[in-house]
Amino acid sequence: MRNILALALTFGAAGPALAAEGPFLSLGNTDFVVLLAFLLFVGILLLAKVPGLLGNQLDNRAAAIQKELDEARALREEAQTILASYERKQQEVQAQADQIVAAARDEAARAADVAKADLETSIARRLAAAEEQIASAEASAVKEVRDQAISIAVAAADEVISKQMTAAEANKLIDAAIADVDAKLH
Repeated sequence: MRNILALALTFGAAGPALAAEGPFLSLGNTDFVVLLAFLLFVGILLLAKVPGLLGNQLDNRAAAIQKELDEARALREEAQTILASYERKQQEVQAQADQIVAAARDEAARAADVAKADLETSIARRLAAAEEQIASAEASAVKEVRDQAISIAVAAADEVISKQMTAAEANKLIDAAIADVDAKLH
């Protein structure tokens, strides 16, 4: 109510018809009326404790902003901590992956070496078996040639002997062979 009365007095007292007429300290002078209205307005504001309320509101706002800044700072630090943790974990996982890859390469190299050694052993065995087969075939061929040569030689000797030998000489040779066999067996 006081506020409304003060406003009504301020607007009612200061009219444009009274502008700058007469002495300064009279209510007829608009400059003086404006000064009084302003001082009355400031007085009402001070009486209503508006500066304290504004100060409290500004302090509360500043405290809220500071609290938000502190929370943001804490969240930022927490995020940096989590980021560092994840980066460490990523580096550990990368190191483990590198170790697994290196182990796999080593294992593959060892397996290749073992396979190569097994292949060389298998080739050596096959070569040895082939050489044995060749040697056996060669021995068989040599035996066959000898047997054939012996058969041919015996046939040729038989033919030569049969042409040159008489029946009496043949009987003598047969008796000598029987005596030789009899001596060797008994």
